[in-house]
Amino acid sequence: MRVLRTARRMGLRTIAIYSDADAGAAHVTAADVAVRIGPAAAKESYLNSAAVLAAARETGASAIHPGYGFLSENAAFAQACADAGIVFVGPPPAAIRAMGLKDRAKALMAKAGVPVVPGYLGDDQSPAHLAAEAAKTGYPVLIKAVAGGGGKGMRKVDRPEDFAAALEGARREAQSAFGDDRVLIEKYVSRPRHIEVQVFADAHGNAVHLFERDCSLQRRHQKVIEEAPAPGMDAAMRAHIGAAAVKAAKAVNYTGAGTVEFIADASEGLRPGHIWFMEMNTRLQVEHPVTEAITGLDLVEWQLRVAAGEALPKAQADLAIHGHAIEARLYAEDPRKGFLPSTGTLERLRFGKGAGIRIDTGVREGDAVTPFYDPMIAKVIAHGETREAAAARLADALAATAVAGVATNAGFLVRALRHPDFVKGEIDTGFIAAHLQTLVPEHRTPPPKALAQAAAFLLAERNAVSASPDPWAVRDGFRLAGEGREVARFICDGAPLTLEILYHRDGRHSLLLDGAPVPITADRGDTARLSSGALAVMADGDTWLLLPDDPLESAEAQGHASDRILAPMPGKVIQVLVTAGEVVKRGQPLIILEAMKMEHTLSAEADAKIEELLAAPGDQVTESALLLRFAEAEK
Repeated sequence: MRVLRTARRMGLRTIAIYSDADAGAAHVTAADVAVRIGPAAAKESYLNSAAVLAAARETGASAIHPGYGFLSENAAFAQACADAGIVFVGPPPAAIRAMGLKDRAKALMAKAGVPVVPGYLGDDQSPAHLAAEAAKTGYPVLIKAVAGGGGKGMRKVDRPEDFAAALEGARREAQSAFGDDRVLIEKYVSRPRHIEVQVFADAHGNAVHLFERDCSLQRRHQKVIEEAPAPGMDAAMRAHIGAAAVKAAKAVNYTGAGTVEFIADASEGLRPGHIWFMEMNTRLQVEHPVTEAITGLDLVEWQLRVAAGEALPKAQADLAIHGHAIEARLYAEDPRKGFLPSTGTLERLRFGKGAGIRIDTGVREGDAVTPFYDPMIAKVIAHGETREAAAARLADALAATAVAGVATNAGFLVRALRHPDFVKGEIDTGFIAAHLQTLVPEHRTPPPKALAQAAAFLLAERNAVSASPDPWAVRDGFRLAGEGREVARFICDGAPLTLEILYHRDGRHSLLLDGAPVPITADRGDTARLSSGALAVMADGDTWLLLPDDPLESAEAQGHASDRILAPMPGKVIQVLVTAGEVVKRGQPLIILEAMKMEHTLSAEADAKIEELLAAPGDQVTESALLLRFAEAEK
């Protein structure tokens, strides 16, 4: 959708490709032409080079923009485009190859004079040699997939005794994601900041940087909040890191948009000598809107013009920073369940608006979030004169965002943006882990604001039903003695919740929560009745599901949650780590499930004995599928 917007403004004909899972997606209906390229699985559709090229030939396309993922950094695909006489909107295949493998890229950067992180980049991939190199580098270390990115195939290892298992997991994930299980070893920086520089080069020898972005707020090594410029970056340091990034791009004869990523030791602030090259992403990054916001440029337009053979529109001296921009990635995921992806239909999707707010999204209300691709719903970007203004605008926009049908991280993002340490710019890649209890609070009763919305919605719902001439249907509180009372019982986050609405003789209403009074207003806010019958109450970015309480169902389910392991989402079983009859300890890994391009380990919640295994490696399972059953505890 982002690329379509610029292409259409430039007068270009747009052609969308789609898999079976995306037949009704927003980009399909927005493009001038749409072509099906295969089944839902990415390997059979979006990663199928032959199918993509066939669609280009069939429609007479002169260029292919690969977007942010899938084939965007695939040198073989870029070469296949060139061989077919179709312009690949990206760097030449040689540059992708040079930067695509982290070990070779680091060796190349070191030769070009760009500082690199200490570690091991060699060809000996035997577990014993890698373990020895990790010990030589010094723990903690990072194991990283040579062909990796986005945190896939990456493991932090704190102790030598954990190295073998971490190596096996990293290799397996790397093979699944990239078809290459080779890894490198890298020194883990204790208080790292992730800082990247946007570079652009053309085929005429020109190269510039468009300043830096700070992408330190991450979870599972994936970016959550990004901003530009980086907090604490002075002009001298900016010139230093910008020059290093341009040098990196020129070292591989780069053209088009690229991002040179650095890791900085922030223990004593940002300074030369404490920032090292990590990798180069040879594509347009998901977080490019913050760069666009502070420069006033359209980077997709630059990409298309450079791909058409034009020179860069501006020189380095023509570029300047205006204000501050922050982007948050709104995901369909549940922070309270370890940020596990959430699938389902977007029954409600409303974005907060305001001055300086931009929304980039590829979904609409009514669309489905499937298990096949990344669960991002939208990127919400705020621009302001200062960092404080941008953060406040973004937090307000996310607080006003309402999503129902899937779990989201909106409330988590609001709390992160309003956290005192974030506001002060005291951030590093450990920020989320350090403040997790504040950012992801334990079980809570919905706040009074949400309960008041729920009550107002229920009243409106009841009044709509009772708008009939039958006097017995009118809800006006009339009783021969006493006042009218209506009881609604729900389950919220597994706990019972009783709402009592009192109908007073003077037409007023009041609300009791489990017997205690709660303020009530006429404001229903963002509240919706879902297809399941649940009431979704949305406030401050959070969504509370009030499920109708069925006493019989509750009684049947009582005591049975801990005797089994259910799939938390649709996915593929990668490994089963236990056998029937085995006695396991609390916290012991049982099954590894792959979903949405990441591995998820399911562990025992208590000491128990395995009674039955109902899943095997390779099985595709649905959400809530029964994977394993424990034996009954002896009495």
